Amino acid sequence: MSDRDGTNLQAGIREARAWVAEAERVVVLTGAGISTESGIPDFRGKDGLWTKNPEAMKLSTIQHYLADTEVRKQSWQGRLAPGNWRAEPNAGHAALVELERRGQLHTLVTQNVDGLHQKAGTHHDRVVEIHGTMQEFVCMDCGDRGPIDGVLDRVRNGEEDPCCHGCSGILKTATISFGQSLVAEDLDRAFKAATQCDLLLAVGTTLSVYPIADMVPRARAQGARIVILNGDPTDLDDHAGVVLRGQIGDVLPQVVAARAH
Repeated sequence: MSDRDGTNLQAGIREARAWVAEAERVVVLTGAGISTESGIPDFRGKDGLWTKNPEAMKLSTIQHYLADTEVRKQSWQGRLAPGNWRAEPNAGHAALVELERRGQLHTLVTQNVDGLHQKAGTHHDRVVEIHGTMQEFVCMDCGDRGPIDGVLDRVRNGEEDPCCHGCSGILKTATISFGQSLVAEDLDRAFKAATQCDLLLAVGTTLSVYPIADMVPRARAQGARIVILNGDPTDLDDHAGVVLRGQIGDVLPQVVAARAH
């Protein structure tokens, strides 16, 4: 039974829970919706950062970032926002940790850059951060990379546009900006996981960003069951056997509840 219109949420949860109970290789794709409940705003939603202020997209566009000192300064100040670092995993993140604990989680592919899955307890080897991470910095010239904390301390101490200590190159967070290519190895791993799973669970994503949204049709083509959980309709709802509308922190723990005996 599908719950596409949200009128029979509990029936949809029961069916999705039964599918999870039967699954041996669950692949999860998460988007901004799982982190908004931890206080991290999304970008494309009706109240998203880019929706309210389209100019803010410049901060996430590599050409503007590399060419404009002011864009870099604004970007680093934005990274200091308390919400980025004080956010804690929520019940949705914890539910996915439970999947791993039970030995069912094959791979967790996330479009988020906040590191909350690892903070919740999902092992880093299971996580593919397809859009990178804000927990690390990278030098755009020499490729040096490391934890972000030291660079943020430099910004707090007055360096508005910190440069690489090794080569004086431009630093940025190790996130994938507009105009940058995804890491081929990460994309290959995500697509391979999609073709190997028996259940794909898409959580908190509009499934409108490609190529990663192709995980859904690829998994379906190999016979996997598809469950989509999101607050709003997604572009690929028609690919799913069960579509759930609701708060992720409320619904996801019910979906991955302990296997029935």
